[in-house]
Amino acid sequence: MDLIARLRAGLPGEAILTDPDVTGSYANDMASFCEAGTPAVVVLPRTVEEVQHVMRTATELRVPVVPQGARTGLSGAANASDGCIVLSLVKMDRIIEINPVDRIAVVEPGVINAVLSRAVNEHGLYYPPDPSSWEECSIGGNIGTASGGLCCVKYGVTAEYVLGLDVVLADGRLLTTGRRTAKGVAGYDLTRLFVGSEGSLGIVVRAVLALKPEPPQQLALAAEFPSTAAACQAVCEIMARGHAPSLLELMDRTSIRAVNDMAQMGLPDSTEALLLAAFDTPEPAADLAAVGKLCTAAGATEVVPAETAAESDLLLQARRLTLTALERVKSATMIDDVCVPRSRLAEMLDGTAAIAEKYGLTIGVCAHAGDGNTHPTVCFDAADPDESRRARESFDDIMALGLRLGGTITGEHGVGVLKKEWLARELGPVGVELQRGIKDVFDPLGILNPGKLF
Repeated sequence: MDLIARLRAGLPGEAILTDPDVTGSYANDMASFCEAGTPAVVVLPRTVEEVQHVMRTATELRVPVVPQGARTGLSGAANASDGCIVLSLVKMDRIIEINPVDRIAVVEPGVINAVLSRAVNEHGLYYPPDPSSWEECSIGGNIGTASGGLCCVKYGVTAEYVLGLDVVLADGRLLTTGRRTAKGVAGYDLTRLFVGSEGSLGIVVRAVLALKPEPPQQLALAAEFPSTAAACQAVCEIMARGHAPSLLELMDRTSIRAVNDMAQMGLPDSTEALLLAAFDTPEPAADLAAVGKLCTAAGATEVVPAETAAESDLLLQARRLTLTALERVKSATMIDDVCVPRSRLAEMLDGTAAIAEKYGLTIGVCAHAGDGNTHPTVCFDAADPDESRRARESFDDIMALGLRLGGTITGEHGVGVLKKEWLARELGPVGVELQRGIKDVFDPLGILNPGKLF
């Protein structure tokens, strides 16, 4: 019995897509410079049992399986390999439970981040992880890549909120990890192991997520600086003085110019860096005033605090428009994701500017400054082979710079195809050997998302 016939034996007909024109549209995520193969079939299960059937079939026939969520990733982690089963989990999109007493939500992997966030808000609760693609990205994809977001400086990343998982293993067995309780330390932390594993260890089919009480509405300020060094000094002072902003974002000169060109935001041409801070504390105005003084002391030329939520949204609009604005600069972009210690943030931004000059490219940087996570965005003409080469080389130079500064090659986007060579450099040979050993325990046949991570 061939692959398609075997799959049909345990799946409804509408769950199996074989038309090459259709399956080809599932071949890749949003990353540049990442190879993608041609899938043999796309499967869209709705139940755990259907996922188990797919994995048993894949194991019996030795067929690779590439799990996918919304395909908003930026590292090629969801890219198909030749002859694979693409296992798209978008149809498993139920919010099974929201429990205000235990402060948990139980969800399937296809639930969209924003949908969950709004649903728990109705109960006076808050799910903090908020990737920029939160209106599109799925919880399963967030778990697979250990996603972050703008609020990570105060609330942490996805890994902090995953209490337990149901995972279908490579051979079709169902594993339950973790807990529903506020505390629990029984055995090895297998739950955390799956977070960020990019579908290489198993297929997440259900997640128990921790929730927090919904915080007060945040207020924001914008501070303009004559240099990135001054803005980064302000970041260091804000964190060193013990402030807990709910958002602390930075835009460099290139990003500011791109947003100004697109949206006529009216930021002065003399602004070399824009720092955005927000607080969701009981007295946010007082916190903003204190941070405003620190910004002024660090050299800010203008500090504009918001008095209302609507004013805050206007101040934060520039940050939200950054990627869209940079995408207008050239026909293609590569978004890096290098995280460095906060104390080295200025060196990271200045070093990136030097790399842009070296390669003759436009590279705009926005950053989750509060946690040192920078997003250098390389703008290039994909139709120009030489410019494409320079873009890729500059991307590598940025990662090398991050490692030299004591950082990591990815703070929230994952490794996928794009950065697997760099993962080996960061981990070292012993680290790679042990991680490959873990992979072999969970996936001895190597059929789960092959070619990713290592």
